[in-house]
Amino acid sequence: MQQPLPGMAPFSTERVVNVASVRQRSPFRYPGGKTWLVPRIFQWLSARSSVPKLFIEPFAGGAVVGLSVAFENLAEHVILVELDRQVGAVWDTIINLGEGPWLAEKIRAFELTHENVDALLEAEPASTRDLALQTIVKNRVYHGGILAAGSGKIKYGENGRGLSSRWYPQTLSKRILDISSIRERLTFVQGDGLEVIREYSNREDAVFFVDPPYTTSKKCPGSRLYTHWQLDHDLLFATMAKISGDFLMTYDNVDEVSKLAEKYSFDTKAVAMKNTHHARLSELLVGRDLGWLER
Repeated sequence: MQQPLPGMAPFSTERVVNVASVRQRSPFRYPGGKTWLVPRIFQWLSARSSVPKLFIEPFAGGAVVGLSVAFENLAEHVILVELDRQVGAVWDTIINLGEGPWLAEKIRAFELTHENVDALLEAEPASTRDLALQTIVKNRVYHGGILAAGSGKIKYGENGRGLSSRWYPQTLSKRILDISSIRERLTFVQGDGLEVIREYSNREDAVFFVDPPYTTSKKCPGSRLYTHWQLDHDLLFATMAKISGDFLMTYDNVDEVSKLAEKYSFDTKAVAMKNTHHARLSELLVGRDLGWLER
């Protein structure tokens, strides 16, 4: 068993993690982001007998979990997968193209006015890195960071600050440069998360963190939050049942997920969290054995 991270100790699944205490690594504001889960991911990986060769996040989105694992050296290499073209452009620019310094400089230099934002967002990006800049700005000035069609710009924002409510160019630039500094430990794949899971399904030294931006809930909030929100959940569970390595999935705590977990003989545990409106909720963790939560 690995040594736990400094200052980390087992904690009750009823305790809500204070996200302000978790180091922010992603430049995104991401709907459904998993900052609150990061300490539990650390707990899961620290309970293992050895550091995994690969940590794979097949539905990366804002990638806060995968990035946190890479920064803390809790896996030898991290693979991030994302289907969304806009989000993918950011990760491709920073990780694969090595253009993080360019993106960081453009963010620092961008003068945030309604006119400049409109001009940037209405332009057709000439390159991947141009789309990455457009995406970061859009993510920061749209309601809730939502990039899907139908979203729109912030009007009033926090304390009446309007567009600048979530615009922190120095902080965003630093996060991007920090990611650039460890990009040799990262791989980004623009593509289908299920296909990547299958590609590495025989690797016993790989672990998967699966957080699909799609829900089994009949209310289907994913349809307004994400461009790609449709998924065969039964197929995902069946795919995870066949992998050789370990995995952890997180889902809405709803009957549909519990029934799928029971169908495939997976272990489940409800853990406390708060949403963006600070309402106390619970999410369901799904895995082969969640006994590490009690240690």
